[in-house]
Amino acid sequence: SDTVSGGTGPHYYQELYASPHHPGRLYLMSNTTVISYDFGKTFVPMSNEHKHGDDHAIAFRPDDKDYLMLGSDGGLYETFDHTKTWRFIANMPITQFYKVAVDDDEPFYNVYGGTQDNNSQGGPSRTDNIHGIRNSDWFITLFGDGHDQATEPGNPDIVYSEWQQGNLVRYDRTVGEIVYIKPQGEAGDPPERFNWDAPILISPHSATRLYFASQRVWRSDDRGDTWTTISGDLTRDQERLLLPIMGRQQSWDSPWDMLAMSQYNTITSLAESPVAEGVIYAGTDDGLIQITTDGGSSWREVEVGDLPGVPDTAFVNDIKADLFDAETVYVALDNHKYGDYAPYLLKSTDGGRRWTSIASDIPDKHLVWRVVQDHVSPGLLFAGTEFGIFFTVDGGERWIELNGGVPTISFRDLEIQRRENDLVGASFGRSFYILDDYSPLREVSDDLLAGEGALFAPRRAWWYLEQMPMGGGQKAAQGHGFYTAANPPFGAVFTYYLPEDLMTAATRRQEAEKQFDADEDIPFPGWDAVVAEQKEPEPEVILSIRDADGNVVRRLNDGPTKKGFHRIAWDLRGPATQAIGVQGNYFSPQVRGMLLAPGTYSATLATRVAGETSPVGSEVTFEVERMTKGVLHEASADDVVAFWQRIDALQRQTTAIGQSMPMLEKRMEQLREALSRTRSAPAELDQGLEALRSEFYDIRRLVGGTPEAGGVGHLEETTVGGHLFFVSIGTMFSTYGPTPAQERGMDRAEQQLAEVRRRFIALTEERIPAFEKQLSGAGAPWVPGMPLSVIE
Repeated sequence: SDTVSGGTGPHYYQELYASPHHPGRLYLMSNTTVISYDFGKTFVPMSNEHKHGDDHAIAFRPDDKDYLMLGSDGGLYETFDHTKTWRFIANMPITQFYKVAVDDDEPFYNVYGGTQDNNSQGGPSRTDNIHGIRNSDWFITLFGDGHDQATEPGNPDIVYSEWQQGNLVRYDRTVGEIVYIKPQGEAGDPPERFNWDAPILISPHSATRLYFASQRVWRSDDRGDTWTTISGDLTRDQERLLLPIMGRQQSWDSPWDMLAMSQYNTITSLAESPVAEGVIYAGTDDGLIQITTDGGSSWREVEVGDLPGVPDTAFVNDIKADLFDAETVYVALDNHKYGDYAPYLLKSTDGGRRWTSIASDIPDKHLVWRVVQDHVSPGLLFAGTEFGIFFTVDGGERWIELNGGVPTISFRDLEIQRRENDLVGASFGRSFYILDDYSPLREVSDDLLAGEGALFAPRRAWWYLEQMPMGGGQKAAQGHGFYTAANPPFGAVFTYYLPEDLMTAATRRQEAEKQFDADEDIPFPGWDAVVAEQKEPEPEVILSIRDADGNVVRRLNDGPTKKGFHRIAWDLRGPATQAIGVQGNYFSPQVRGMLLAPGTYSATLATRVAGETSPVGSEVTFEVERMTKGVLHEASADDVVAFWQRIDALQRQTTAIGQSMPMLEKRMEQLREALSRTRSAPAELDQGLEALRSEFYDIRRLVGGTPEAGGVGHLEETTVGGHLFFVSIGTMFSTYGPTPAQERGMDRAEQQLAEVRRRFIALTEERIPAFEKQLSGAGAPWVPGMPLSVIE
């Protein structure tokens, strides 16, 4: 290989590592890692075949001289043959997203993001299958580094993407093609300066109108096919080489390094008021906010240094026009390049003339990257900061951190999907996070928090059967390395609030005992209290689901009982009717009931503590709506559910009989033993027991066949269980409805079961008790299941 110089410029990254196995071998991490085999005298490029470049970290194994693990902009790679071939670790959600956008696709919207050196990408917010969201569900909208993206309202097939410094394209999702639409200046215009992450804005007043920005603001009314400028240069238009570095202007002979750096004196953020068309705001990287109220004919300049508490070097991270008031605007600023990580978040209610800080109690060093406003409640805002996500319900007087599994990491962008009331966050290093249906936050108030608790109405629940395109189980048979992001819970998801922990008497006593000093006696509660504590059941939260007629169709009692906000999901099914003790199967690890019909339902919440039930909040109503229909003419949802209910009833009885069989067989053996301990000669009692055993085995055969013969391939006529399997497997994976053959199979199963049920009841409730009475009369000992009254 040719000798090469190593690394990128000093502003980027370079890390030098020495091999622990080979003296003189050095690895210089860079955009293309280079390797020296002669103590650094010469370097050669490392093989990156089928591997992403831009390496940042390396690890060695002490027991394998040919093994390397490298961390790059593309993720984690390992080689077992010293860089000849690479294995990519595909199950780590560690993408760095600059920005996020969402579309309004149905039934599930898509999430788009621009990544550091990993293209512009899009993928579903959820899927209709049990595996969740797989890597294969994602697609690329544009190559290279990804930055701001936007989607056309009402037309989710049109997506705008860019690579750094203004290289804008329009992506057509139906054909996977891109059209390059970067605005071009006229002859004699100065060069355009686009920020590394130039802002794209679709006007709230026209779905085909775009705004884009260099040092000027550009407008297109035809999806980027043609552009016009609506401003002149809105920046300070400085010569960056004349700006002071380390306190003074530096010599031309200094080692200048601007490769792969953002241009300067650029527009970084755009917003247009959805209330007043033509009211547009632009923020810059050099400390300016520009405002027009006439669509760009004239602009008014605001120095960020004139905003209260804001340094004049601040970079405008975000600017947002209020969704309800044409005069109100929000701005988030960033001064971290000067070592200042303070949160600068301000609001103006007079079109940017006067500003007040709304950062209030956002913690220090949480520089603010993004602010978004709820489309229903004006005072509900969300802020993405360097270390998390915060919300306020009072316009910024008090901020609360959103936890719930959110990592401590930089959230560079936030977006709200309005139809679903979802908050989507783009993290710089941990990929996307979605807070599904944040609408309960609109009702948060001091009164609610101090009240008796609350149950919030869920959003519409989609009615469909989850698909299994790769087979059963979330990861199917793909191993632990197969990456899947969990879907939101299937069905109707309820949010509720408890003002205090639900505690048993023992827990309350233990909490009270913590208040005693170390030298104080802790009183004994008394034996009655101790016994009562041991008998007391654990507290429960019970969610009751009712149909449109007010009938309870399901109760769920597995909700969290701790203080705070919680969620519990109803899977749109009735209760499992299988007999207690029946296990799940390959398709459903847990036993479960059948789907109920779409329609209007209601729910109530209650707590149960120490045997006392107390309501929580008010009843809420919600809709369960059918999501899909097949290509063939199919039965109505009500008819499909009615057939499933017949299966449910059949299953309830057959599993009860099936679960009884082992116990009944054991009881027969116990009766035989009891018979051997009577004072009777072999005769009538023995014949009676044999008749019972014969009937038992006959019933078992009618229900599920003969186990002793089935194991060697003996074929028998279809049993109740066989008919049940036919109708179940035939309809459990489809909402098409029963075929005529399945209807006949159900009829035969019900007819057979009626006869089996009659004989089973006669055996267990008449014939066996009569025989047990005879046994007792012959002096037999008691048998489990025998009434005590027969023993005299």
